[in-house]
Amino acid sequence: MSELKHLHTYVVVSVGYGAFMFTDGVVRMILLLHFHTLDFTPVQLAMIFLMYELVSMITNLYSGWVGAKFGMARTLYGGLIIQIIALSILAQMNPDWSIAASLVFIMVLQGMSGAARNLTTTTSKSSLKIITDNQEGALFKWAARLTGSKNFIRGAGFLSGALLLGLLGFSTSLILIAGFLAVVTVGVVIVGVSNLPVGEKGIRLREVFSKNENVNSLAMARMFLYGARDVWFVVGFPIYLFEVISDGSLAGDMRACLLVGLFTGVWIVVYGMIQTFSPNFVKYDNLPVLTLVQYLKNLGRGIPAILFILGGLTFLEHMNFNWIPATLILGLFIIGYIFAISSSIHSFLILAFSQSSRITLDVGYYYMANSGGRVIGTFLSGLSFQLGGISLCLFTASAMAVLAWFASLRIKPVPAS
Repeated sequence: MSELKHLHTYVVVSVGYGAFMFTDGVVRMILLLHFHTLDFTPVQLAMIFLMYELVSMITNLYSGWVGAKFGMARTLYGGLIIQIIALSILAQMNPDWSIAASLVFIMVLQGMSGAARNLTTTTSKSSLKIITDNQEGALFKWAARLTGSKNFIRGAGFLSGALLLGLLGFSTSLILIAGFLAVVTVGVVIVGVSNLPVGEKGIRLREVFSKNENVNSLAMARMFLYGARDVWFVVGFPIYLFEVISDGSLAGDMRACLLVGLFTGVWIVVYGMIQTFSPNFVKYDNLPVLTLVQYLKNLGRGIPAILFILGGLTFLEHMNFNWIPATLILGLFIIGYIFAISSSIHSFLILAFSQSSRITLDVGYYYMANSGGRVIGTFLSGLSFQLGGISLCLFTASAMAVLAWFASLRIKPVPAS
């Protein structure tokens, strides 16, 4: 633990960020499964999450400026409080509303949650460069641990969301997790965080855009990489799996909800575990930035190829091969392994390429690109599934992964000073 200079700050930030991401996973699964059973179309389901990602993209761009101007602690507290308010209001949704009214109501509140998420994310990721004193090995290790543990907890949220929906219903589940987050937030504010920048009043809004070619190339690669994941993950594969499992009865729907929650939860948990231990897999102690960049480029070739093969397998479904869903699940776990290591290297490189003087600005800008990819991926997930089923989702994801690889080829292995 010696390379982590401010353990207290890391723990407090991680607790707040982890609690937020747990509620994020819970809400995503509750919304997806609840409104699928209410006969929302795939495109309508995608629209539920589209506003979340769109506001996330905008907030990410400016959360770095907010953090730099007003201080990182305030962005963390603000994100947690906004999420509590959004969940509390969402729980009041009237089940008698029309689909159109429900959709508008949910999209507005998901927009609030999107803003909240990225205020907390920018604080959490930016703080690592400061609390590790920018030591390269420590930076990679703790960036991987924070990102991996976040996804581990978020995966537990996916599974918990499916369970809560089945046991307690829509409104009660949301009230419960809003209360949980409120308790954590009070604790975080009472304990407080130290050693983080308190803000600079002279920071100008236009400074959020990076002039660093590596930051821009990495941001573009991140955008297409996360878009490729969300094309199949957000709507396509969960609804495909639901339809494969459910027989149309109430009991069948309940069983399908739990198994879809189990898949998405386990996928995210395993993905998070791989991220956490990725420094051990790639032996970060012996790998300079030059080698890590090349490693990222090599990994980028595998993701589109596997997605394309999985998309081709789905054309055999008309032959009633029972092994196809299981094969798809296995293939997507392989994708998860490659994706997790790539994502961990990404999370390190954005810190390595950013100057300490504008760390929150570059991180906010970078995660704005991440959210932009998720906007595209979320929309294409619903549209692709509605037009061409899981096959089109996987082929579209493969194409986006190719674009991510092309963008990564532009990265030059020169860290910031």
